[in-house]
Amino acid sequence: MEETTFQPRTDFGALHEAVAAIRVQIGKVIIGQHQMVDLLIAGLLTQGHVLIEGVPGVAKTLTAKLLARCIDADFSRLQFTPDIMPADVLGTSVFNPETREFEYKRGPVFSNLVLIDEINRAPAKTQAALFEVMEERQVTNDGVSHQLPAPFMVLATQNPIEQEGTYRLPEAQLDRFLFKIEVKYPSLAEEITMLQSMHQYNDITDLTKLVDKVVTATQIIAFQAQVRLVHIEDKLLHYIAALIQETRVNASLYLGASPRASLSVMNCSKALAAMNNRDFVTPDDVLEMLPHVLRHRIMLTPEREMEGISADEVIAQIIKAVEVPR
Repeated sequence: MEETTFQPRTDFGALHEAVAAIRVQIGKVIIGQHQMVDLLIAGLLTQGHVLIEGVPGVAKTLTAKLLARCIDADFSRLQFTPDIMPADVLGTSVFNPETREFEYKRGPVFSNLVLIDEINRAPAKTQAALFEVMEERQVTNDGVSHQLPAPFMVLATQNPIEQEGTYRLPEAQLDRFLFKIEVKYPSLAEEITMLQSMHQYNDITDLTKLVDKVVTATQIIAFQAQVRLVHIEDKLLHYIAALIQETRVNASLYLGASPRASLSVMNCSKALAAMNNRDFVTPDDVLEMLPHVLRHRIMLTPEREMEGISADEVIAQIIKAVEVPR
């Protein structure tokens, strides 16, 4: 009997090759942290924004800069401080003496990839200015809307330890981030390899120059359209909805996840499938992405916080409580 081979409905060959090329380029500098790199790529493919949290020195900012370096697109970096104002991010109207009119001067947010370093150091007024940017991908100034370029992605970093001079991010803004990536310390073997690599690169001051551009902005837009075509069965949509619904009735949670979380789980599961050269989503895709989508969207009750329970532990309980579709 002749063996049948599976033919995917959509060819993800070019996307798969581009993902592999980005991994290779970032891997020239970053040792380990494979999960962070893959989540950043998944966020890019789903038009999502990513919050990267970790202690100082675990290459949060460097990894974001390397990702931007891999893409032939515009990149801007913002260092948030307590005195930064919305106009420093969005731009402002400037009087032109020649035309005797005010003209809108665009801010650094008008870029394809925007790195916001230490996002939690900006006050509420500046944080609120990002709401429209992150959700609607536009800036409204003097009643006129200015569209941001495509693709557009915000990569933000924050330090979970230091609290002085920082502000808690509004829940509305946290919900606009597709992922919250928690960056851990490298293993002993990875740290030794890192030291050996940096010793070889001791004459290079800018490590981003080691990375080549391997994909264009136009290709990213095409890949994002491809990801939306990934097939997901109806039973998996029910599964995602059930998982999110469980966050709203869980006794350990004061705040559950929003419908935006459901859409985020679906979209990033599609991206993970495409990155693995599949045109269909599996339950494993959903389960792999769920903690990164939920951990910043749910809020534990004060009692659970006092007991030292983490958001990830509650998410693990929720996964056990909902039956996986077969």
